[in-house]
Amino acid sequence: MIWDKSFRGTGLNGRAAFHRVAPFFTCYLRVAAAFFLLTAAALPAHSREKDVLQYGAGLIVNVPLPEPEVAQVVDDVAQNTFIRGTKEYNKDEYVAGAVAATSTPVFPAWTEGGKVFYKVRKQALDPRNFKNSGDVGTLAVRYVVQPQGDKNTILRIDALFVEDFRHSVHQSDGSVESSEYKDIQDRLQAVELMKKENAEAEQAKQERLAKKNFSMGTPDDTVLLSTPPSPASPASATPKPSTAYEQQPPDPLAPESLEQHVAELRRQVERLVKKPGAPLKSAPFHTASTMKSLEPGVEVLILISTPYWYGVETHDGQHGWIRRDQLEQMP
Repeated sequence: MIWDKSFRGTGLNGRAAFHRVAPFFTCYLRVAAAFFLLTAAALPAHSREKDVLQYGAGLIVNVPLPEPEVAQVVDDVAQNTFIRGTKEYNKDEYVAGAVAATSTPVFPAWTEGGKVFYKVRKQALDPRNFKNSGDVGTLAVRYVVQPQGDKNTILRIDALFVEDFRHSVHQSDGSVESSEYKDIQDRLQAVELMKKENAEAEQAKQERLAKKNFSMGTPDDTVLLSTPPSPASPASATPKPSTAYEQQPPDPLAPESLEQHVAELRRQVERLVKKPGAPLKSAPFHTASTMKSLEPGVEVLILISTPYWYGVETHDGQHGWIRRDQLEQMP
């Protein structure tokens, strides 16, 4: 027998040796089996924890701006046709063709207050960054804007993909939510920059008006020179007054010069809308909403200058953005 050969010379026959060694093997196998079971049980738990952290968490952020301003920008983002942070079948940098919606069956009805906006893309083909997605379905983004006092706003962003055939729901890994928030954040910063520039322009305007009013007040342009009596003259001598008037040098801010200066300033900061007209955008982006259409020849005042856009003010006091190539200088 094999056990007899293996333990030949040990003083033990094979069967006795096997019975003495077997308990050690049994104990080892039990320990290995227990370790394997603990490891196998731990892996799914770790995987589930990772999935919870990465998929379906959405995005919640506190924006230090009033709710009306945030809601306006979020509405603009919902109105554009792009869903960022994903792409169809690796062919684009984003999913195009989305439309704004007031509701969608992809998400349950929102009942926790605030303003809710949706952007939906139907017939999306295998969008990236959604868990186990691989079919055609509906891709939707939900934005919830809730006031937090007078100066802060809570913004929630969630994204889901639902297959058309199996109706299975696929959660986002957070890429869509973070990319959409980046777009919103950029627009909010542009709006705040425009507000700051408007305040500085208004302050400069008031200072120019104050200087203009001061220089065009009632300046004393002449000085009457009189000859005092000479000490050597008799007391009874009557001093002869001088009737000469000495003119001061021309005031560089005299009305004529000031008008020319103002005209030059107007030429520098005012522009005319070219033909065939131009849209007044809410932000310096092609996808921003159009607040109104300006007719050719309409005058606008430049408040902010960027490489591709002008932040302008219309005659009725409305502020917006126009592409530089759609404006021309005053004649």
